[in-house]
Order: sequence, then C-alpha cells, then structure tokens
Amino acid sequence: MANDRTGADDRSVPGVSYVMPVLNDVTHVRAAVHSLLAQDYEGPFEVTIAVGPSIDGTNELVEELAKADRRIRVIENRAGTTPAGLNLAISASTYPIVVRVDAHSELPSDYVSAAVEAMLRTGADNVGGIMDAQGRTSFEKAVARAYGSRVGLGGTPHHVGGSEGPADTVYLGVFRREMLRRVGMFDERVKRGQDWELNRRIKQAGGLVWFTPALRVVYRPRRTIGALARQFFSTGLWRGELSRSFPTRGTLRYFVPPVLVLGVTIGTLLGIGGLVQSAVGAAPWLLIGFAAPVLYALIVVLASIIVTGRDGLKTSLWMLVVLPCIHFCWGVGFILGYLTLARSISALKNQRGGPTGVRAAP
Repeated sequence: MANDRTGADDRSVPGVSYVMPVLNDVTHVRAAVHSLLAQDYEGPFEVTIAVGPSIDGTNELVEELAKADRRIRVIENRAGTTPAGLNLAISASTYPIVVRVDAHSELPSDYVSAAVEAMLRTGADNVGGIMDAQGRTSFEKAVARAYGSRVGLGGTPHHVGGSEGPADTVYLGVFRREMLRRVGMFDERVKRGQDWELNRRIKQAGGLVWFTPALRVVYRPRRTIGALARQFFSTGLWRGELSRSFPTRGTLRYFVPPVLVLGVTIGTLLGIGGLVQSAVGAAPWLLIGFAAPVLYALIVVLASIIVTGRDGLKTSLWMLVVLPCIHFCWGVGFILGYLTLARSISALKNQRGGPTGVRAAP
C-alpha cells in the first residue's frame, strides 16, 4: 500500500482520497464523479475509480473522465466485486482520509467538509449519514419511497434518519486510513453487507463509528424490477450469512422479512389445502391460512397509499409491486444465506478465478 501523504502539503486540513468501485454504471457514474469534483472541501484530494469488466461503455466513460482531470485515476478491478474494487482503490490512493463513494450516489457539495469536521470533533474512525434515495421515473420514485420508509427497509437511521451518535454501521463512510489498515480493509469474501462487517471489526478494534444526519447522499435506485429483485436477493443472501456468522443484539430485526415470507407462503399453501377440502366435501378449516396473504396484501395496499400518496397514481401502483419484490427477494435470500449458500457461492466463484486480492484479517 502506498504511504499516506499526510505531510504532502502545508495545509492544515487533511487530504482525502475518494474511492469508487464501478461496474456497468454508465448511466450514473458521470454524475457521481462530478459531485466529487464540486466539493467545497479546502484540502487536497484524489479520485480513484476501480472499474470492473463492464459491457455498457462504463470503461470508456471513466477513461474519458480521467483524461479530463489529472486528479482522477482509473485502475482495473478484474474480480468486478465491490469489496475487491474498494481494496484496490484504497491501496492505490494515498491521503489519510478515505471517502467511499458509490457509482449510484451523488454527494452534496459540503459532504466531505461536514464529515471531516465530525471526524475531528468526535475522534471517530468512520463517519457516515443518510442514503437519500431519489427517483426520476414512477418506478424509481416508488423504490426510493420504499428505501426511506419503515415498511420498506425497516427504518434504520442511515435510511430514515435519527440522532447523531455512535452507530453499528453507516451509509458509505468516511474513514481514517490508519484504521482501515489496522483492521485489514474490506473482506473480499463478503460480496454484500461488507460495510457492516468492516464496521464490526472497527468497533472490535476500539474504533468509533459515528452517524450524523447532517450527511445526506443522493442515491439513484435501480431502474427495473429485475435489477431491483437481483439487488435485494443478493443483499438478503449475504445478510443471512452475516447474521449467522456474527449474531448480535440487532440481528433479530433481520428475521422479519424471512418470517413474513414463510408466513405468507405457508398460509397460502394451507388455504389451497382448504380449497381441496371444500372440493372433496370435507370441512374447509384450512381456508384460515389465507388470512396471512390477505393481511399482507392489505398492509402493502395501505403502505402504498400512505407512503406514495403525494407522488401520483403511477408511483402508488408501482409501490404495490416494489414492496413485495423487496420483502420476498430479501427474505428468500436471507433464508438461503443463513443456510450457508452465500459462502458456498463465494467459494465456488473463487475456485473459478474470482477475487484474489486483499482479505480482512480474522
């Protein structure tokens, strides 16, 4: 890893290194990079983009951006995964403060200034804030509303806000490089939820993870229902793996979606059994099983009306699809991940030539 440039210039504010993993993000990456160049932070900075094997023109776009500004550097991420890209970018950058950036995110101009101020004021090793999901189309607006509502993603502070203070995890993160080195950076075996897992090790090492609602990052949701389903199935898969491997007091809330999936599925099967009972002339007492899917459907309808009522009919109709997509894809993924499928998939990919970069220290 390169040496910190703590003393590279005489300014009193520390330099920052923006690190961004990118894969097939040609639609959003330009806005994300421009939001970095527009920061009002007075210290020196650099942008390191770790680009995976994209097929949508992302590689060409980031190379174009690098040619236009010498502060932008592009490196190859052959593995194509988020944690591998982050580790490569961190290793290739140099400043003492590392700012994680998502290609779907747009940082407000005062983001780094506010983050560094909070870091210096509190002594935190990682500072982060709120993922402010914003959509453009009716579908994206529905996804954004689901992200920011308790019925969608459960109401964690980095989605819906909360009071400033210590936290289990935060969105993205502004890190002290020294702490990243000490804990071994991101674990490349964890394809989703790697931020939570890294923050767990930071706290175990005596570090402080700090949430502040002053930091709001615009996040652009997935554009199609298929992409959303894949995202949440993968997220649930790895959350199940992490919940099994590292149980904590806060783990219980992650079981809500899988319990919901099981309840609705079992209730539906029982209800179908009741229809069979009725058809053969038996007492159809199993029809009571339909209470579970009917109750869930009512919750989805009410939530769609309440959460998206200001956004128009199209957005409300999409919400009727988005909420079950999030709940069921995440819930099914969680169940499979809890049964160790996530780790098995990761091991199989590594055998086929997957990531071989830095892994977290145990």
